[in-house]
Amino acid sequence: MTKEEIIARIQTERLIAIVRLAEEAEVLPTVSRLVASGVRVLEITSNTPGYGQAIKQARTEFPDVLIGAGTILNDTLADEALSFGAQFLVTPNMNIDVITTAHRNGVPVVMGALTPTEVAEGINYGADFIKLFPASVMGPAYLKALLGPYNGIRVIAVGGVDFSNAGDWFRAGAVGVGMGGSLLSDDPTTISQSITKLHHTFES
Repeated sequence: MTKEEIIARIQTERLIAIVRLAEEAEVLPTVSRLVASGVRVLEITSNTPGYGQAIKQARTEFPDVLIGAGTILNDTLADEALSFGAQFLVTPNMNIDVITTAHRNGVPVVMGALTPTEVAEGINYGADFIKLFPASVMGPAYLKALLGPYNGIRVIAVGGVDFSNAGDWFRAGAVGVGMGGSLLSDDPTTISQSITKLHHTFES
């Protein structure tokens, strides 16, 4: 897939599942369960044991699912994640080197930012998405205000976001949300139903 196709897919799916686990043996079964529930975009974080091999295997087993790397703190990790086949990069912080590395390799980057200054920096250096993190600390009203001067940017809200409040973030202007712990604790049927509702919420 091209970079533009990956960006479009992330926007269409609205949800990035965040796989952050303590045990390497749990990663692929968790990915499999999420895919079975309807998740089509997910990130495996760099602080998950064996994350690189998990990305590589997931790409092979689930070719129709976007597999990215999360918690990419610097360009060294970015290069490492890309060597394993990550299709997009996600950071918790603003890091220009990661943006440069991602663009050099033709993959999108979801760049962490919280303040107006960080958002502006991400925009100026070409971040494909701004990851508002930690979103719950500021709330949807903050995002709505932020999109006044920064109208038109693609924001994904992450941190304290779940299916119960995702609609608030969409109404505030987010194009997507990222979910971790709350998503991993649900059974596949519940997740599938919630994803359907999430899409309806966005469209409404």
